[in-house]
Amino acid sequence: MKKLFAAFVFAALPALAMGASSNYPLDKVNIDLTDKAAMQDGARTFANYCMGCHSAQYQRYERVADDLGIPHEIMLDNLVFNDAKIGDHMKIGMKPDDAKAWFGAAPPDLTLVARVRGNDWLYTYLRTFYADPSRPLGSNNKVFPNVGMPNVLVSLQGNQVIGCKQVQVVTDGKKQFDPLTGAPITHEACDQLTVEPNTGKLSEAEFDEKIKNLVTFLAYSANPVKLKSQRIGTYVLLYLAFFFVFAYLLKREYWKDVH
Repeated sequence: MKKLFAAFVFAALPALAMGASSNYPLDKVNIDLTDKAAMQDGARTFANYCMGCHSAQYQRYERVADDLGIPHEIMLDNLVFNDAKIGDHMKIGMKPDDAKAWFGAAPPDLTLVARVRGNDWLYTYLRTFYADPSRPLGSNNKVFPNVGMPNVLVSLQGNQVIGCKQVQVVTDGKKQFDPLTGAPITHEACDQLTVEPNTGKLSEAEFDEKIKNLVTFLAYSANPVKLKSQRIGTYVLLYLAFFFVFAYLLKREYWKDVH
């Protein structure tokens, strides 16, 4: 019972720390847990931009390296920025008391965040930070209003602001087009996220791909044995189907003389 309670607490930590979200529409993201290149890139982004504040303390460097096909030497040289050994958990040096003093609350561990929040939530959240001078750390978020986190990916995405732009009219969930020309019917909306030109290292498409890879890594981290479990489940179902045929034939043989 104690183990079950501890597991529940660990799973709930990201949700408790990150608080409630808005009703902002989430963008769909399709991730592939067999794409090791995507997960390697996501692990690199996580180590360089997230692990300054967020740990993944229920995951080990060695397990990540082995699962993602990263040689241990490269893992230690490029993705470990403290004195941790390859077999250590992915912890950070920031003390909870210091984090609380700086940010108002200790940043949550992210090992299970993909399982708690969902891939679509993470994908949309990480792409909807925008500049907000009224906030203590200078940024806000569409998915999580008044978030207590700086936009650590601003150098990649660029300075995103709330501005006006032409958006396509959508009625009853359907995009509207001019019946004569076939051109999209648009209107000006002034609550849209726009990235100021030449302020980020990546284009919009490149940044979206970078975030998709990061979410893929976090989805893997939340359940490293998911693919293995699915594979075993497939074998079990095939075995049961195969066994059912013989069980049915045996049953019919026993009952053929019963009237």
